[in-house]
Amino acid sequence: VQLQASGGGLVQAGGSLRLSCVASIFPFSSYNMGWFRQAPGKERDFVAAISSSDGTYYGISAKGRFTIARDNAKNTVYLQMNSLKPEDTAVYFCAAGRGDVITTMGSYTRWGQGTQVTVSS
Repeated sequence: VQLQASGGGLVQAGGSLRLSCVASIFPFSSYNMGWFRQAPGKERDFVAAISSSDGTYYGISAKGRFTIARDNAKNTVYLQMNSLKPEDTAVYFCAAGRGDVITTMGSYTRWGQGTQVTVSS
């Protein structure tokens, strides 16, 4: 498994979760890393990304509430999610790639298995 996501779970609205994704890709620092999510019956949507040069990008739903960060020494990318809402309920996927448009799925060539996040009202 090249990307292993964890940290999902059940949380009440207004709560927080931190997702982690450990990557066995090398060199990790050369990859852009992204988080996407998919709710039942919906398309997979962009949540956040961090470039190999530490630039950060957020989807509309994540701005102001989520923070993406990476630790190259640990080959890990994180997604801190605060002020969670029921509409954040989805399977969250981490991805790695070197494409130019890092807010789109097509820029990623490696995907993790996903971790379920459920936010109760």
